[in-house]
Amino acid sequence: MRTALVRRTVLTASAVSLGLLVTACGSGDTDAKTDAKPSAAASAAASSAAPGAKGKTDAEVAALVVTQADLADHVVSAESAAKVVAMPAEAENASCKPLVQIMASQKNATATGLGRTGVKDKAKELPASASAEEKVEAALKAIGGAQTLVTVSSYDGKGAEEAFAAVKTAATACAAGFTVTSDGDKVKYTGITPGAAVTGGDEAVAYTAPMDMEDGEKSTTHFVVVRKGNTLAGFYTWGLKTEQPKAVVDAQVKKLG
Repeated sequence: MRTALVRRTVLTASAVSLGLLVTACGSGDTDAKTDAKPSAAASAAASSAAPGAKGKTDAEVAALVVTQADLADHVVSAESAAKVVAMPAEAENASCKPLVQIMASQKNATATGLGRTGVKDKAKELPASASAEEKVEAALKAIGGAQTLVTVSSYDGKGAEEAFAAVKTAATACAAGFTVTSDGDKVKYTGITPGAAVTGGDEAVAYTAPMDMEDGEKSTTHFVVVRKGNTLAGFYTWGLKTEQPKAVVDAQVKKLG
């Protein structure tokens, strides 16, 4: 059993290294269930500010991305995100492109600036008296533990609203699943279901998506996209055992102001 677990761990890490990262698919009905519901005042403010809003540069957006100081219980590393993003990723179905752009932290053509980082669950510290079995389990969790790619992008005017809408449109088109290729390798997402509702920002969507693995097993990934004014934050989480990265989402949305 341990051998099988190790193999699934390695396969998951391999699939993730393709750079297949953040957002998701669903019908218009499921979007309504997962969208955050801002107050009327917040909606009015966002609407009135959007037309004249000026997008930030890469350097300015970088200052808005969560850091280690914002997530003391996690390991935050911009370098780890850069390694994943370095591998090109492309949707086989052109309709799914907006999804893959966020999943792979690719810069949307209309974005004025983009920043990203990687967040990983902090490994549990074991006492000196830990058994060999406990040490093996800890090592496996360190390899296949939940990781999240965080992407923050800025837009002029209503560009963020348009990018958010494009993700939802692509989600409808790709609701039955989609395949992403990277350097000739393929990873198939077999379907999308609504994730736990996300609050915060002016609008948000959350989904889960099973990812097919080479040995027939499935690894569940989580996707969240949040818009705050003319800024978009995307989150893609993968690993052997994962859940929606609520603490990461909350910390990032808080940093957006």
